[in-house]
Amino acid sequence: MYPVIEAKNILTRFGDTVVHRHLNLHVNRGEIYGLLGPSGCGKTTLMKEMVLLQRYQGGSMNVLGYDLNKITHKKAQELRQKWGVLFQFGALYSSLNIYDNIALSLREYTTISEALIAEIVSYKMDIVGLEQCVKEQYPSQISGGMKKKAGLARALVMDPELLFLDEPTSGLDPISAREFDALILRLREHFDLSIVMVTHDLDSIEATLDRAAILDNKRVVAEGSLDAIKATDNLFITTFFKGR
Repeated sequence: MYPVIEAKNILTRFGDTVVHRHLNLHVNRGEIYGLLGPSGCGKTTLMKEMVLLQRYQGGSMNVLGYDLNKITHKKAQELRQKWGVLFQFGALYSSLNIYDNIALSLREYTTISEALIAEIVSYKMDIVGLEQCVKEQYPSQISGGMKKKAGLARALVMDPELLFLDEPTSGLDPISAREFDALILRLREHFDLSIVMVTHDLDSIEATLDRAAILDNKRVVAEGSLDAIKATDNLFITTFFKGR
């Protein structure tokens, strides 16, 4: 295995507030990797930096072989086609129906026919368990769980190598959350994905993650398997995993 993401000495600031300092981690190809830590530690901020939605102020980051410190606009557009992102609340466009939300990247980045787009959209809806009858509905007309699935279908529509999930089970009932965990595992195998996931869901963490990084005190305080992380002397880790 080799890293699909490598972050070295990342520094992130918002004005005078330092969010990350000397942050280091790496994500191996083919694994499901968790970004864990207390609220406000910068997990989602780090994910946004990985997907070029936000800039860090120091250090270096390499994603799928692209050096984000030196990336050109053309290369950035190329890289964006190699990942998919599921944001916490789906981030669907309210003015587009579900079909057009899922088809958006295909229309933006490819020149394939509408007939082929229709086939791909239907296939990705099927694979995430989203009923075809919701195609013409708008985000306001479907449930939170359906929005998650629609957002996931959109994230998968370009057949990415890398999938980012921000709190994928938040807002779901326990049964739906565990079904979503099983779906993530199936998708990893089916599409040979590498997955980075921000989550607070302990059941999801135990069921899906191969490795994880614990962010605390502006840096990664532990990285590795869950067993290795649980053995680390850190207040958050002790409280989170053993205070259950």
